[in-house]
Amino acid sequence: MLLNIAAALVHHVQKKRERRRAFLENGGLVLEKLVASCNGRPFPIRTFSYQQLILATNNFNQILHRDAFYTLYKGSFEGRILSIKMYDERDSSAKDTALMDIGISAKASAHKNVLKLVGCCLETSIPSLVFEYAQNGVLDRRIFISTRQGTPMLWQSRLKIARQFAHAIAYLHTAFFRPIIHADIKMKNILLDQHDVPKLADFSFSVSIPEGETHVQVDVVRGTGSFICPIYASTGRITEKTDVYNYGMVLLQILTGQRTIILDREDEDCSLPDHVRNRVINEIVDPAILLEEGGAGLEPQLQAVLELGLTCTEYDPEIRPTMVDVTKELRRIEKSVA
Repeated sequence: MLLNIAAALVHHVQKKRERRRAFLENGGLVLEKLVASCNGRPFPIRTFSYQQLILATNNFNQILHRDAFYTLYKGSFEGRILSIKMYDERDSSAKDTALMDIGISAKASAHKNVLKLVGCCLETSIPSLVFEYAQNGVLDRRIFISTRQGTPMLWQSRLKIARQFAHAIAYLHTAFFRPIIHADIKMKNILLDQHDVPKLADFSFSVSIPEGETHVQVDVVRGTGSFICPIYASTGRITEKTDVYNYGMVLLQILTGQRTIILDREDEDCSLPDHVRNRVINEIVDPAILLEEGGAGLEPQLQAVLELGLTCTEYDPEIRPTMVDVTKELRRIEKSVA
C-alpha cells in the first residue's frame, strides 16, 4: 500500500512538472502567434488551468462533436456554458494547427458569425482552446435528419444561415491586411447558437495571403475529402476562390439535403455539383422544402440558389464569384418575392 501511495505521488509530481513545462513552452508560442496575427498587438486572452478544464467538463464527460483531429467538449465555468476543444496529441502537426486556430480565432472573433474564442489552456501538451457554446450544434445535424428525429429546417432559415456565414467568410477575405483563407469550410465547421445564428469555426488549416500576393503555395493539401477544390487538390495553390468552392458545396447541400458524394442513376459515385447540374429544381431540392406551406412558390428562389451554388463550384476559379458578391446575391435572393 505504501508503495502504491509513493508511486501515485511520484506520478502526480511528474504530471505537474509536465504541465508546468508545457505551460512555459506553449505560452511563448501562443503569445508569438497572437502578436503576429493581431498586427503586433497582443490579444487579451484568458488562460485556464488543466484542473479548471477537468472541473468544467466533469472530467471530459460530455462530447459535443468529434472530428478527425480534435474533440469538442461541453463545459460549465463560473455559470457560463463553454465548449472546450482538445486536439489529438498523436497527430504530429497538432501543435501547429492548434496555434493557427488560436491565432485566427482571436483575430476573427469580433465578427458575430465567427465562433468566439474565450481563452486557452497551456498546460496540455497541445494547447487546448475554450470557445463560446453553440447550443444548437453543427449545421450538419440540422440538415441531414433523415435518420434522426426532428423537424426539417425551413427554407427561409436555411437561406438566412447561408447568407450569414457567407458574410463571415467575406470578412476573412477582406477585413484584414493579409486576407485569411479558411480552407476547410464544411457543414461540421458551422455551429448554430440557440437562435440558429451560424458561427464559423475551426481555423486549423487556415492560411494568410502574403502582402502583394494572390495565393499561397503549400506542400501538403489539407481539408476534407470531397469538399476540397480540384485546383487546390492538384496544384497545392490556395486562394480566396478555394473558400468559394467549399462554400458552394455547402450551399448545394443546404438546398438539396444531400451529401457531397452520392450515387447517380447508374449507381456510381457522383459529386454533388455534377448530380444537380442540368436537372430541374424539383428533382434535386430537399423534398422537405417543397412540403412547406407555400413551398411550390419558392421555385424562383430555389433556382437562383442552385445557380449560385453551381457557379461557386465551377472548375475554373476565374468563373467563381468573390465571397462579397456571393453575400450580395444571397441578400438579393432573400429579398426577392417568391
